[in-house]
Amino acid sequence: MKTYALTAIVSLALSSAVSAQELTVVSWGGALQDAQTKAFIDPFAKEKGVKITQDSWSGELAKLRAMVDGGNVVWDVVDMDPQTAAAACESGLLERIGEEAAFKATNLVPGGLTPCAVGTSTYATVLAYDKKAFSEAPTSTTDIFDSKKFPGKRAMRKSPVDALELALVADGVPAGEVYNTLSTSEGVDRAFKKLDTIKSDIVWWDAGAQPAQMLKSGEVKMALAWNGRIADANAKEKADLGIGWSDQIRGFDMWTIPSGAKNADIAREFILSSLEPETNAELSKYVAYGPVTEAAAKLVPAEIAPNLPSAPENSKGALAQDGAFWGKNSETLNARFSSWISQ
Repeated sequence: MKTYALTAIVSLALSSAVSAQELTVVSWGGALQDAQTKAFIDPFAKEKGVKITQDSWSGELAKLRAMVDGGNVVWDVVDMDPQTAAAACESGLLERIGEEAAFKATNLVPGGLTPCAVGTSTYATVLAYDKKAFSEAPTSTTDIFDSKKFPGKRAMRKSPVDALELALVADGVPAGEVYNTLSTSEGVDRAFKKLDTIKSDIVWWDAGAQPAQMLKSGEVKMALAWNGRIADANAKEKADLGIGWSDQIRGFDMWTIPSGAKNADIAREFILSSLEPETNAELSKYVAYGPVTEAAAKLVPAEIAPNLPSAPENSKGALAQDGAFWGKNSETLNARFSSWISQ
């Protein structure tokens, strides 16, 4: 009996070792994925002897849904924003890893752990602008709605996410009341009415690299953008773009595991390794995103910390993105947004 048990254990270990040799990690491309490669992916691959294949995506769930429904999931770990993770979780496309004891024990910052997703870094949607365009620099994301003081074309992501929240903040709704307001038909109408005031000046973007490109080319004067993309353009392309931090929308990059992932066990191990304080703090050295554990935050070099969304001087009026809200309301609000754009 003991011999049989030992044989079973050894067989299981060998099976796990074989399956642990490959892993496919999917993220958003650009500066973030480059940073994740240096901080998380390459070190894990080297330490564990795992062959890691990378892919990138733009957050559209159709491809993942086709994999899961067809029983042929080729992705093992996917980086999602909170609202995409919530929507995918509601649809049964993800493993419920956020409910597992190992991940609950990581002590992530508030909002960093949801039923199907585990935070890996914090980022912010901020206002980026051409420093030469205005005599007085904008300071807040809500300045994108002030076309009188800051005239010209402005770029926004082609999504209701962030746009509706900021529209309400710009219209006077306190950050703490935004999602309650947006949960009512009157609140949704109010947000779209505010967007109407700048609709003719909006240039829409779909990929994270576009806002910096639009600003550099002069196509727009200001843009809502992910802070890491702007910091990367400034550092690597000498773009010299300004950032307005106030009233930022604080979000998370979150690791998820698709339902039916072939290498789910090693995927869990990879995710947990990225949350080790020393490892999690490494990311901020390569991209201007913050860590997700308090212990990691204390390890970020002092010269880097002021450039992160989590820095106290950058956090005035910050609104934490509510992924659960978008998980429940994304279908309705996306339909309304698409209709509004086409009008």
